[in-house]
Amino acid sequence: MGQRRVDALNDSDLWRSQAYIDGAWVAGNRNQTFAVMNPSSQAWLVDVADCDGQDTQFAIEAANRALVGWRAMLPAERSVILRRWYDLIIEHADDLARIMTLEQGKPLAEAKGEVIYGAGFVDWYADEAKRINGDVLPTTHHDKRLMVLKQAIGVVAAITPWNFPSSMITRKCAPALAAGCTVVLKPSDLTPLSALALAELSRACGHASRCVQCDHHARCSSSGTGNDSKSDCAQAVIHWLNGSG
Repeated sequence: MGQRRVDALNDSDLWRSQAYIDGAWVAGNRNQTFAVMNPSSQAWLVDVADCDGQDTQFAIEAANRALVGWRAMLPAERSVILRRWYDLIIEHADDLARIMTLEQGKPLAEAKGEVIYGAGFVDWYADEAKRINGDVLPTTHHDKRLMVLKQAIGVVAAITPWNFPSSMITRKCAPALAAGCTVVLKPSDLTPLSALALAELSRACGHASRCVQCDHHARCSSSGTGNDSKSDCAQAVIHWLNGSG
């Protein structure tokens, strides 16, 4: 079944089942998986890496390492990379829509509409990256000048829902990346395939390959995955949490 799904795509590299951490596809610390199902037919699609708290910590640490170089880039340089990501999303819109329909259940036309809509966030923030301007404020003292400098806050954690598995990712990741932040993404366990496909396209953008981390785990785990993840997140370097739901 899974192979037939891959054969239906124009680019089989978008059909991913491992976590994307530190610029590489990995099976996860425990080398365990959970099943992704077609919600319409309940047919099995693929087994995806079931990450644990240690994987989450690795992803956060990798994002923190990548932050140094990404934040130091010129805004215009980040803009070029985001523009490349946008171009790749548009180029692969049909495949991204097929993946979304399989894992989330949207009709194909509606799924493609979401992909195009979601790409618009990347398009917008690719331009906004060049317009992160500071300001000079009025002062009440003759010998002082008040200036505002806008700087990247750090590593951003993004948690996205099942019902918009593509556009909520670009909506959260694009502004963070434009501002010079790096991202650790936790997609819904019901719809991780769209997230992994977008991560694969970000990998193709060169410098952005280590700026987006994508790890995922099943909601229920006998090993206590959820608790481990919360603990590790609390101890690691997360500067902003962006959630949905």
